[in-house]
Amino acid sequence: MSRRYITTAIDYPNAPPHMGHAMEKVLADVCARWFRLSGHDVRFQTGTDEHGIKIQRKAEEEGMTPQALVDRNVPLFQSLYSRLHISYDVFVRTTDREKHWPTVQALWKKLQEAGALEKRTYVGLYCAGCERFLTKRDLADGTCPIHHTAPEEVSEENWFFRMKEKADYLKTLLVAKDGYVITPDSRAHETLSLLEQGLEDVSFSRPQSSLSWGIPVPGDENQVMYVWCDALTNYISGLGYFTDHEDKSYWEDAEVTHVIGKDIARFHALIWPAMLHYAGIKTPNRLLIHGFLTSEGEKMSKSLGNVVVPDDVIAKYGVDPLRFYLSHEIPVGNDGDFSWKRFGELYDAKLRNQLGNLLNRVLVMLQKLGGDLSDIQNSAGLKSIVASGWSMYAAHMDAFQITDALATDVMSCVSAGNQSFNDKAPWTEKDDEKRRVILAEYVELLRHIALMLLPFMPETAQKISRQLNVPYAERMLEKDFTIDTVHEWGSLKDWKKVGIPEILFAPVE
Repeated sequence: MSRRYITTAIDYPNAPPHMGHAMEKVLADVCARWFRLSGHDVRFQTGTDEHGIKIQRKAEEEGMTPQALVDRNVPLFQSLYSRLHISYDVFVRTTDREKHWPTVQALWKKLQEAGALEKRTYVGLYCAGCERFLTKRDLADGTCPIHHTAPEEVSEENWFFRMKEKADYLKTLLVAKDGYVITPDSRAHETLSLLEQGLEDVSFSRPQSSLSWGIPVPGDENQVMYVWCDALTNYISGLGYFTDHEDKSYWEDAEVTHVIGKDIARFHALIWPAMLHYAGIKTPNRLLIHGFLTSEGEKMSKSLGNVVVPDDVIAKYGVDPLRFYLSHEIPVGNDGDFSWKRFGELYDAKLRNQLGNLLNRVLVMLQKLGGDLSDIQNSAGLKSIVASGWSMYAAHMDAFQITDALATDVMSCVSAGNQSFNDKAPWTEKDDEKRRVILAEYVELLRHIALMLLPFMPETAQKISRQLNVPYAERMLEKDFTIDTVHEWGSLKDWKKVGIPEILFAPVE
């Protein structure tokens, strides 16, 4: 068994969670569930980034303390992720003075001892939205290209992280096959182009007079740590690094994958590995970068009135159809679009008419024959479809190509099952025993489809398996459940009878 450590970006709780948060967490959860299902020892971590100027200013606007603001908003994220069935093991909060702060302050000291930090007076352009200083080449028509606002001109004395010195190291790390792999390749090319443009040293602190909401710099209490040393360190503070409860096994002895959005790619691809190298800590293995989510072809915006709230989708269609849409429609690395029209089409065509209909037709017919599965000899037709499907599916999932795994591999098995069912037309077979044998083959096909769907639609996969009366159905959502002994065709010798059919996906007005 190998170890896998999967993390997401930690979310900024200055406002309630949005669909972009849901997209990222579903992506990471699909990966975590797959590796658990494959028999890996998986640790899955997420959390919230609760310090910084945006939190401080938002709290001032609302007439409350920053701590009260984050204490109000963080449960909104936790609640959404619970409803989305995000199977994280650890939730990190950067305001946690017992679990997060000690690692951050210890890492700062290690960076200082390594000569990575230097105090300087600096004049620069600061974007509060990005929480970073920008250079003129970062701007578009004098504004931040992400937040479309003009940065503030700031002059202050800060601690700086000496990034320039790590340029050659980062080039070597990012091009090595066994280095820090950026997925997909297009995002790797973008990052390497940033290196070619040249690196700048990075501001790592702000004066208390400018930013009071954060972790104090050790030995310099007039300075507050800037977002990078604070937020990025969550990946190892969750493991208790440099404390008496340190567990390095999920870092040093595991394959570490960070799942993040393209807007924070440069910080994870450049600043974070440089920090780790200065501190003598292993770099992660992979950076999995996703794109942005638009709404009906346009950027989501309150002013445009096109913001899609995850709970609105869940209320109308349910949790698993939302997970299905986000996984099916948005290839990893690319931008994607949320469309209510497209959602409805997918729900009806793929989920109701293909998957739900196949399950219902097979079970209704077999129940009329008593539902018996004993002594069934399965033919080679669907068996070969499943074997080929598993092979491609596993390869795509291992390579983090989850859209291909779902839209191509799983749904091809569903489509092939429907086509074969219509071609064989078991309802025309007059011999009950022969009809029972034919139907049992489709029951076994559906068992495999449910297993493949488990990382994407866990609740639906279990519902299918319960209707099929599969012996392991009640264990499917447990974190130690694996496909090791159940993904071979005909491997369940103690499975004797199917259950009662129910409508899997109800029609939606």
